[in-house]
Amino acid sequence: MKPTILIVDDNTENLMVLGELLSQQYSVRSATSGQRALELARRMPRPGLILLDVMMPGMSGHEVLQRLQADEATRAIPVIFATAMSETEDEQHGLSLGAVDYITKPLRPAIVMARVKTHLELAAAREQLQRRNASLEAEVDRRELENRVIQDVSMRALARLAETRDQETGNHILRTQEYVRLLATLVQRHPRFQAELQPHTIELMVKSAPLHDIGKVGIPDRVLLKPGKLTDDEWALMKTHARLGGEAIARAVADIDAPVPYLRHASDIAMHHHERWDGTGYPDGLAGEAIPLSARLMALADVFDAMISRRVYKAPIDFERVAAAMAAQRGRQFDPDLLDAFIGHFDRFCDIARARPDEPADHCGATLPAPLTP
Repeated sequence: MKPTILIVDDNTENLMVLGELLSQQYSVRSATSGQRALELARRMPRPGLILLDVMMPGMSGHEVLQRLQADEATRAIPVIFATAMSETEDEQHGLSLGAVDYITKPLRPAIVMARVKTHLELAAAREQLQRRNASLEAEVDRRELENRVIQDVSMRALARLAETRDQETGNHILRTQEYVRLLATLVQRHPRFQAELQPHTIELMVKSAPLHDIGKVGIPDRVLLKPGKLTDDEWALMKTHARLGGEAIARAVADIDAPVPYLRHASDIAMHHHERWDGTGYPDGLAGEAIPLSARLMALADVFDAMISRRVYKAPIDFERVAAAMAAQRGRQFDPDLLDAFIGHFDRFCDIARARPDEPADHCGATLPAPLTP
């Protein structure tokens, strides 16, 4: 299909001369006014180029170009001004408005044909480059999505591996992820947290959450699956799961040449989600803000879900009692500001728990299952 050229000039003789010249190689449309030019520019197929006179009654060529530039449908059409105005300032003004070239009258056929051919080729090259860039961007987006999916699947697979050796269910992983997301979102504008809790960082923390108990794969069944109360020695062994998980992930990160931000959060969460605000937690006895923020968020999520969930060694605790018990740990087990946000929106966390029950829906209600401690 021949490219379409739109010629705009209030002088019909000029239109006839240009039309005869250009029609040998191109499909030609012509307009004697700016308003008609705008109408023809929007008509499909849209012109590949517009030859536009500057000095026209009513709407000048400059105004026509400005309106073409303001319209999404026509702004990409290259415009060449054809005019008797030959002053340098006139040419500069036309080019500053967005024209691609400037031809002075009287028009010379060889010059017109050469300029038209050149700018059509440039426009075609730009369009081809844009298509290639769009294709490359789509491919990059596809690969980034694929990488994210692979990361998510890998994380879930590792989390499921730990889950096969524990009494916790798959929905525990999904619930705690959503608790972390909600709590981080609730406090992301708090002065203490806004610098760290950018949207991208929150996503990394949420992505990391499923690996919080990965270290339990290193705990013997006789301890991990024991239905009764653990002895002091067994409890000491059980607590090692935090360090086992954190160090395993940290070693994996060290083996990779490139930084993997979400694994750094995963290591912090696995290692420190049993630390306590008052410094009496494990494995390192960290206190206050020395505990990574991701781990402080996970601590609340994990304890809440443990308390509302059924385990072989305990019955679930109803939401009201859980809220009271957790509120009593403000400044002791939990970061005070995080706990305030959690308690202040407690019903929303309960809604997440109800949406992903461990038991059939008809067994869920005000007394959804849960353990006292994670």
